[in-house]
Amino acid sequence: MLPRPGRLLLPLSIPLVALALTFALTGCNDSAKQTTRVKAPAPVPTAPPPQQAENFPFPETSAAAGQSAYRLIDRRAPRDILLVKMKEYFDAGQKAFDAQNLDKARENFNNAISAVLSSGIEVDSDAEVSALFDQILDTLHADALEDTQTAETENTEGGLSEPAPIDEIPDMTTLPRGDPRLALKAEQEIMKVPHDMPLAVNDSVLQYLNFFQTDHGRLIVETGLRRAGAYRDMIRQVLKQEGVPQDLIYLAQAESAFQPQAVSRAGARGIWQFMPFRGEEYDLTRSWWIDERSDPEKATHAAAHHLRDLYGMFGDWYLVMAAYNSGPGNVARAIERTGYADFWELQKRNALPAQTRNYVPIILALTLVAKDPALYGVQIAPDAPPKIDLVKPGHPVDLRLVADATGAELDDLRTLNPQLLRLVTPDDSSFVLKLPVGTADRFKSGLAQIPPDKWTSWRLHQVTQGETLTDIAKHYRVTAASIRESNHMDAGDEIATGDALTIPAAAPRALHLVHYKVRRGDTLTGIAEQFSVTTADIRRWNHIRGNAVPRGSHLRIYEGGDPSTAPHAAADGPSHSGKTKTVAESDPGEEPIPATRAKATRSAKSSPSAAPGSKSAPSSGSKATSRSQEFHSEAAHEAAQSKAAATRHKVKPGETLYSIARQYGTSVDALRDANPELKHRSLEAGDTLNVTAQR
Repeated sequence: MLPRPGRLLLPLSIPLVALALTFALTGCNDSAKQTTRVKAPAPVPTAPPPQQAENFPFPETSAAAGQSAYRLIDRRAPRDILLVKMKEYFDAGQKAFDAQNLDKARENFNNAISAVLSSGIEVDSDAEVSALFDQILDTLHADALEDTQTAETENTEGGLSEPAPIDEIPDMTTLPRGDPRLALKAEQEIMKVPHDMPLAVNDSVLQYLNFFQTDHGRLIVETGLRRAGAYRDMIRQVLKQEGVPQDLIYLAQAESAFQPQAVSRAGARGIWQFMPFRGEEYDLTRSWWIDERSDPEKATHAAAHHLRDLYGMFGDWYLVMAAYNSGPGNVARAIERTGYADFWELQKRNALPAQTRNYVPIILALTLVAKDPALYGVQIAPDAPPKIDLVKPGHPVDLRLVADATGAELDDLRTLNPQLLRLVTPDDSSFVLKLPVGTADRFKSGLAQIPPDKWTSWRLHQVTQGETLTDIAKHYRVTAASIRESNHMDAGDEIATGDALTIPAAAPRALHLVHYKVRRGDTLTGIAEQFSVTTADIRRWNHIRGNAVPRGSHLRIYEGGDPSTAPHAAADGPSHSGKTKTVAESDPGEEPIPATRAKATRSAKSSPSAAPGSKSAPSSGSKATSRSQEFHSEAAHEAAQSKAAATRHKVKPGETLYSIARQYGTSVDALRDANPELKHRSLEAGDTLNVTAQR
């Protein structure tokens, strides 16, 4: 067991700005006695010497600058001027926060954001501006500043993200006091069970132990422990490699309940709920195709590395967990204000954000329950780790084609490859695709029937008894003639049961337009994560400059849209002809993918074994492009959006309301409304849901 230092009084002369920096600037040290160490901030460009400027009578406009009524003409680069303004407002906000003047702190942080928005500088175009902007947003939304703001009503206009499990756990101030008899039970458990992280039993932990024995709390625990079975061995091995306590696996349970595709409202994603900037810091790739924060193994390596780095900074695993939740800057500032490098002292003095004061006791309570579930009335049947084959396609390939070739379910392929944001793999020869065990050979033989440049647009179909060429063509929304051509069939050739046909690309499909109302606490990054688009997309579609939007704004979002094909916001407004260019919705589960029509080069009737099984989901074919879109009235488009098709869905192990909502193009709230019982209990495998899919 690693020792945990007790009360530690730090010198109060440590500069506040240095302690507030994000931990990306710090080194790594495993010493259990290591005190807080943060490097000084990178130098910020300063004003030019007097000889580089001239007097000019122009009123001073920067409140933070505190200069005279007249200013000098500034000949610095615009980005240097912006960095200085951002730093001034950020420092002023930190000072106000330390003085407990939260309104002033919030005003300064918001002024820093406003300075970016009014500058005309694209945040993503400059690494230094982007890093500081992310730091400001992180501070604004993670601090106690957020706790003082009034909660807003739930958005119902298209948000599909599933709340992080920790958001379903009440604040300890709303929970009854812990049962003293439970304390004795927990203390006896600690003496029996192995653990490699300090386990404390105090009033805060007891409150959550009590909660996890209620019906609602037990469901949260059972869901996480069930899902943990699929990842436990891998996570423990990685944590061991990085030299951090294996009991930190329960941090992931609190964050995501081991749901790789979980996305928080702020834009954190994956089992370990990495924010974009932190994921990039630990080499988790993000692109239009993939987001490695949702890759369980890669994200676990990143999380273990980050936790190890935090321990090198704070030397205390409770402070590490607190820093993982609210950021190392918040914890460092709390230590400097109080002089205590001890989580329980910081909690008692309300020196940390409310969520963080709850966070550590929640993880400790989850750890105690997980080590002896029966003791707390929790029953679980852990999911088995998936058995997989690994293949390198070498070219982009549509998962629906993979399903055709292997006979695997599309949902299973997406579950095995949660880092994929689209139904197509990236154009990366090193990309490794996970398949159900025993299907690699079928994958290779099936795809051998189709040229690699058609893997993103063509499909495979095995003819079933009674099917005609016309039936198959209608199913895939292509012509019978195109199927004959792609399979080199003569006019008189007939198809037979078991024949494996290549199906050419279907007609271009369209995108799903969502109207989204911005809520308090939303960030452009978080909204983009919810809908699998980029911040650049949203800015382009809505004529936004910068990385923030006012609360209450209505955004147009083309869900799942490719930034190269989704229309410009201007295209959605009235044209000179009085009509509106718009984009219709795609079928549930379909997403636009690159595609090219071309003649087939494969023979007509391949052996049935070459492509066992077929999928009923229609192909989306190629990307929707503005050239192929028709002009329609906005009213007609909205009417088309409102059409719905009711269906039933049987819940598979590992599915969530969020994943089901995405599959059918609906929302979590709509699923709960259609299935009232889910408002009082958690989703379970085997449930049959009523689904109203927007078409």
